[in-house]
Amino acid sequence: MRILLVEDEDRLRDALARGLRAEGHEVLGAHDGETGLRLAGERAFDVIVCDILIPKINGFQLCKRLRERDVTTPILMLTAKDGEWDQAEALDAGADDYLTKPFSFVVLSAHLRALQRRAASGAGEGAAAIQVGDVRVDFRAGSCTVAGEAVELSRREQALLVALLSRPGVVVAKGELLREVWGERFDGDPNIVEVYIGYLRRKVDLPFGRRSIETVRGVGYRLRAGAPGG
Repeated sequence: MRILLVEDEDRLRDALARGLRAEGHEVLGAHDGETGLRLAGERAFDVIVCDILIPKINGFQLCKRLRERDVTTPILMLTAKDGEWDQAEALDAGADDYLTKPFSFVVLSAHLRALQRRAASGAGEGAAAIQVGDVRVDFRAGSCTVAGEAVELSRREQALLVALLSRPGVVVAKGELLREVWGERFDGDPNIVEVYIGYLRRKVDLPFGRRSIETVRGVGYRLRAGAPGG
């Protein structure tokens, strides 16, 4: 893997880089958020590992700016904080996973492998877009259209829609959606899934007079395969 490691603690950054290189990874280090942002825009990486408390721009800001620039590289956030609000903020900023300090190198490696697997399978193994009926998400452009009309979705809303589009007509369990869209380590309120389903319905269904996103009570959600847009 090509890994960008953004960490201002020199000894920690150097130790992690040595360990990752020993495992055969290519590692490029950055001491602050501005350098990390520049490098992420100049080169292609498989994973970005980023501390929250870094100089110039913090990890939250770095992550948010990368997502605003349509950089979709998986991001693992490192933090000394363990409050659920910090974890939620990291995920809402666009991080895919987080790891609380102190952590073992073995655990870090496992998280990186999991992110790599998720990235390899999440977009249809390199597919440019996914479409069911007249609902289309273009991965490269980071855009969504319904019946040919552009629909503005947040990154989280788009990820939830893709999770449903990839299983048309199939009931997807709430817990599965939570893990796939918010990450394995998310321990906030699981009702966040219902909140975002509501967001999707207001953007994808209601303006187009449809009810393609169904709630299967006690189980999960389904995108109706035979309905318009589903």
